[in-house]
Amino acid sequence: MRTRRFLAALLIVLTGIAAAVISPAVALAGGLFLSEIGTSDLGLASAGSAARADDASTVFTNPAGMTRIDGSELAVGIQPIYAHSVFEPNSRTTTQGTDGGNSIIPFPGASLFYVYSLTKDLKIGIGNCTYFGGALEYNKNWVGRYYLQGATILGSSILPSIAYRINKWLSVGGGFNIMIGYLKERVAINNLRSTLPDGQMTIYDWTAGIGGDIGVLVEPDSKTRFGIQYLTPVSLNFSDVPHFSGLGPGFVKIFRKRGIFGANLNVDMTVPQALLFSAFRQLDDRWTLMANAGWQNWNQFGNLGIGIDTSHPKSATTNLRYQDTFTAAIGTEYRVSEPLSLSTGFSFDNSMVSAPSRSVAAPIGNQNRFGFGAQYRINNALSAGFDYEFQWQGDLGLYQSNNRAQGTVAGRISNVNINFFAVNFVYKFGALTSGS
Repeated sequence: MRTRRFLAALLIVLTGIAAAVISPAVALAGGLFLSEIGTSDLGLASAGSAARADDASTVFTNPAGMTRIDGSELAVGIQPIYAHSVFEPNSRTTTQGTDGGNSIIPFPGASLFYVYSLTKDLKIGIGNCTYFGGALEYNKNWVGRYYLQGATILGSSILPSIAYRINKWLSVGGGFNIMIGYLKERVAINNLRSTLPDGQMTIYDWTAGIGGDIGVLVEPDSKTRFGIQYLTPVSLNFSDVPHFSGLGPGFVKIFRKRGIFGANLNVDMTVPQALLFSAFRQLDDRWTLMANAGWQNWNQFGNLGIGIDTSHPKSATTNLRYQDTFTAAIGTEYRVSEPLSLSTGFSFDNSMVSAPSRSVAAPIGNQNRFGFGAQYRINNALSAGFDYEFQWQGDLGLYQSNNRAQGTVAGRISNVNINFFAVNFVYKFGALTSGS
């Protein structure tokens, strides 16, 4: 009995850590990537994002596009969201509790980018945005609490970059992706006695990793652009001594004997590499057409390294059976007048988890995005925009059953949708003077 309880306890700990790492973002781009970063790309469902290079946010979407910025420029975006994702348990669910409530909590976001012109052809820039991560928060006593109660995983990127125009049709750029990672997770522990309330485990940690953001921009003529963005993998290594509360006497004895109390839990994860190809074509003085095709390496992300630093250290690589994702987008912009332009776009991303692999920690389906936006030039220096995007995933079936301690969670997550709202401003500090 003690051996079985220890194995169950150890499984709960490891599953809880894995749950924290794979918890989905509020803005899912197939996996945990956020294509929404508060910029005007939102109104296009990000179509053409690596080829537009219309403002300083190109520091992230394609650093080579900085060569199109005349003078120096600042771009700021603010992006609140509201989402709906409520689990509806069915008769196959074995744990008593609530439905969990709306698990995707309102999540504010912001971004900032600055480009400085050293010469007409040489630019440097810096930016900050969060394109990886998000948060889930279930009710404390919900039916899936032994798998996950709440989790946050965020990767905020600082992006120092440089770009150079080689000739009139080719520019290259690149920079560092310095990612500050944050992980926090709570999971209930089933004390295996009906007379005892649940225990709980909490972990949190900050860490950092470095990757790269590389871009190429090709301009065959003044009305056509092609862009490529490549994000390299970023390794994030989290480590924390978990905090336990409310454990029953059986678990306390076993955890103390096995050295679980005070031991570090280590999680090694890789933010996946991604490749995006974009096209931009100005059809006439009013209409512009844009498109995307992209790939993200979530299969690599699904191989997690988990270790426990006890007197008898244990480590393992967990394969979560995630799949790579692909994205496609198309959008258009219409110039109503000299100061005003309107945009719309659509994109599709397949899910990083198949339906049979969907879990409490990764309740993800295919995503359809519909974007709408308006940009208005207030004067020669300042422009402002408002953009909205609706993401639809629909009804997602879920069945997860690991062991007696965690129970079976079965049902569906109904009408999963996310609403993004963005307000953005672009300020031009002045064009280069002739002879610079």
